[in-house]
Amino acid sequence: MQLIDWQSYAHGEHRISCPSCSRGGKDKTAGLTVEADGGVAHCFRCSFIETFKPERGAVVRMPTITPERKVQQKHEVLSQWGRDLWSQCRVIDGVALEYLAYRRCCIPPPDGDLRWHPDVRHPSGYTGPALVALVTCATTREPLSLHRTWIRAQGKADVTPVRMPLANHSLKNGVIRLWSDEFVTHGLGIAEGIESALSLAHGCTPVWATIDAGHMAKFAVIPSVEILTIAADNDQAGLNAARECASRWVSAGKKVLVTRQRTNDVNDLLAEVAL
Repeated sequence: MQLIDWQSYAHGEHRISCPSCSRGGKDKTAGLTVEADGGVAHCFRCSFIETFKPERGAVVRMPTITPERKVQQKHEVLSQWGRDLWSQCRVIDGVALEYLAYRRCCIPPPDGDLRWHPDVRHPSGYTGPALVALVTCATTREPLSLHRTWIRAQGKADVTPVRMPLANHSLKNGVIRLWSDEFVTHGLGIAEGIESALSLAHGCTPVWATIDAGHMAKFAVIPSVEILTIAADNDQAGLNAARECASRWVSAGKKVLVTRQRTNDVNDLLAEVAL
């Protein structure tokens, strides 16, 4: 199969319309090299190639057509699907209450942003109970996403990953308000995870969860809070995040307390003490 009229071109370099992907007019995306013993054409857009030898004729390699990947919309605020799921969630009772008791967590008030749902589908295909937390912007309170943790009465469900925010949702400046804003006056405690925050709550309330170390590091200074207590995870990422957060709050004139424990987090410490 020959798509280029090689006899029409003199020896040298030429730019031509690609026989495969040409859009007409002056759209010349293929380079053509003609020499005494043959030539080669190559499209810089679609990778079409045709080689030519006078004694053998032309050999064409058409490009492999790759389906255009559909880019999913990035939600800057909580989607309608997320809002519907959140409206179906229950206050903490049943399996969720048993799970938190098993993890020796303080139970947050019902008007906080932690609930549960008995049948949440996991990407693996598993469906079962999960803690569902509303993620809101720390400063504007705008709902951003939902954070799900699949659970059993005595521990986490056997799925990987066991914790997941909603796909294609922003978490920028996101926190989980385990206690509502009306409780946040003079002091506030924060931890990365929900269970760690609810463990800190045995000695310090109100508490919020920052989701992960990255969000803890960037946790915004709240003008009304004078004392911030940070339950730092005992790993490099957690310690660095606590240090960065504390430094920014101290620079803003706030008092900051940071926990220290041998275990990875304060929830592990409670579990160790209870043994």
